[in-house]
Amino acid sequence: MTAINSVTDLSREGDVAVITINNPPVNALGQAVRDGLIAALDKAAQDDGAKAILLICAGRTFIAGADISEFGKKLSGAGFMETQDKFDAMKKPVVAAIHGTALGGGLEVAMCCHYRVAVASAKFGQPEVNLGLIPGAGGTQRLPRLTGVPKALEMVATGKPIGAPDALANGLIDEIVPGDLKEGALAFIQKLLSDGKGARRTRDLQEKVTGDFAPIFTFAKSQNMRGFEAPLDAINAVEMATKLPFDEGITFEQKTFLARMMSAQSGALRYLFFAERKVSKIPDVSDDTATLPIKKVGVIGAGTMGGGIAMNFANAGIPVTIVEMKQNALDRGLGVVKKNYDGSAAKGRFTAEEVDRRMSFLTGSLTFEDLSDCDLIIEAVFERMDVKKDVFAKLDKVAKKDAILASNTSFLNIDEIATATSRPDHVLGLHFFSPANVMKLLEIVRGEKTAKEVVATAMKLAKTISKVGVLVGVAHGFVGNRMLEARANEADKMLMEGAMPWDIDQVLLDFGYPMGGYAMWDLAGLDLGWAKEESHSDTLRDLENEAGRKGQKTGAGYYDYDEKRKATPSPVTEKMLKDLWAKKGVSPRQIPAQEIIERQIYPMINEGAKILEEGKASRASDIDIVWLYGYGFPAWRGGPMYYADAIGLDTVLAGVKKYGLKPSALLEKLVSEKKKFSDL
Repeated sequence: MTAINSVTDLSREGDVAVITINNPPVNALGQAVRDGLIAALDKAAQDDGAKAILLICAGRTFIAGADISEFGKKLSGAGFMETQDKFDAMKKPVVAAIHGTALGGGLEVAMCCHYRVAVASAKFGQPEVNLGLIPGAGGTQRLPRLTGVPKALEMVATGKPIGAPDALANGLIDEIVPGDLKEGALAFIQKLLSDGKGARRTRDLQEKVTGDFAPIFTFAKSQNMRGFEAPLDAINAVEMATKLPFDEGITFEQKTFLARMMSAQSGALRYLFFAERKVSKIPDVSDDTATLPIKKVGVIGAGTMGGGIAMNFANAGIPVTIVEMKQNALDRGLGVVKKNYDGSAAKGRFTAEEVDRRMSFLTGSLTFEDLSDCDLIIEAVFERMDVKKDVFAKLDKVAKKDAILASNTSFLNIDEIATATSRPDHVLGLHFFSPANVMKLLEIVRGEKTAKEVVATAMKLAKTISKVGVLVGVAHGFVGNRMLEARANEADKMLMEGAMPWDIDQVLLDFGYPMGGYAMWDLAGLDLGWAKEESHSDTLRDLENEAGRKGQKTGAGYYDYDEKRKATPSPVTEKMLKDLWAKKGVSPRQIPAQEIIERQIYPMINEGAKILEEGKASRASDIDIVWLYGYGFPAWRGGPMYYADAIGLDTVLAGVKKYGLKPSALLEKLVSEKKKFSDL
């Protein structure tokens, strides 16, 4: 074996030259890999004893994509297109052997090879649209030549990967190897050679891009892209594969890729890519901090939240004991979980056997004593401090000594809850978002006395159950709901100035949110946290609740809902609000859309600055991740704090003052120093 460079080796297996890439952790297509590939291909081409070439990767995956830290930087050495051209110039057949994932630039390299084999578990994708980009190294031109136009459009416009069987059926790979990948690939090559098959350049394949594809492209362009620009550009680039010679198509792709690289959307999406990776880094908790084993979990409450929380652990194969006070409530909760799993099975997401397997991890109980062997216990009971403290006092008595006790509270003070126990160092908040089995965000709330090993355990556990865990501090509403409350307060002010709920919601939809604030309240339930005995009939929410209009579950709230839960502006709500205006002497005015969006976004940013000021979040980018995964902030805007940097903190500060809000001291300081949140 010859070391070509630090990440590339060249060896010979009989009459096959074997190029091995070893660039952990995911064999990213960085500069060293590209240089190594070109040098190895040159040597293999000059080796008279090698009749074919095999490209394979060490470690857990094939090339899983480009090194995006290089994006936007001046490159030295071999470029992406130079690497692709080197493959195209090879006279000997080149076969890619794929395991793990071949994504982005990795799949583009594989498509430059003349043949492709893979293990059955391999995944293939062009996920560049998720970074506001399009494939930039031939992906939009080679993929349709292999798979055909419809599958290529699906892959480049959605970014979703496909499995090996799908790849084989659509011509992306030539064979699924049942056993050892290298042995299977070498056997495939010997068959190629015995059949007299040589190099087969993907660029020369024309059959699948010849014909009338106009209806397919028209349909693809008509799909709702939710404000994202890259999918349409990707579709246009694939269309060029059907209209232009290969080299001209490549030129079109390159020009489009570079334009996307410079776009505001791509900048925001790449920022979020790195922000999500930073979020697990806790400044005062080192990576080598010991963690506690979580082999069994207890959940208090089998309602909507409790059941959803339990599903996360069952999905990960962790046994869960769910405790309820009454058998009918327990049966109802477990029944809802089973119904959710059955629904997923009916949609083909997994088998009926998998439903039974996941349900087998769930055990119901009516007594706290059955939680005595749990490593982690999460309460999901009514959002009242006295109720929470009573539950924690009981848990403290039955839970084993080193068990972690967690609250799913969305607002309440974790430190006060911890006083009900003898183990405040093992108490924290695990704030799941509804529906808990679907939403990716998990706010991990560190109390004043929460031990570092407990924090580290929670952060690790978040990944185990496929959540994005964000560490936050104790404050009313923590990070997400604290900022949401600031937005909601300003929205309610606008209701009393002349706006209708749907006026405000529409502006948020136009901004890029999937749902407006009032529609979100209807979904959650207007009676959430509302008490009849405390109602004064002086807010629209009070009036809706008093009239039994509690949102989607009652078919009416701020909006009216049909049997399919489709929302329409409600004349009942409109009358309630107009009567309230009359009662309070309001002279309603038309509020411009620009004012509405400023009054919905600026208060959030201002509150986010206060959160940073108080040390309740580690980084501005952590706040953005909370809003991306917990509240649907449009990803292509990068999150509220990134958005603030983009439009200028001086603009935000002026708006905060204009609308009568008290500015954060940090916001004022950053403006005075001409700095951004990203400078912190």
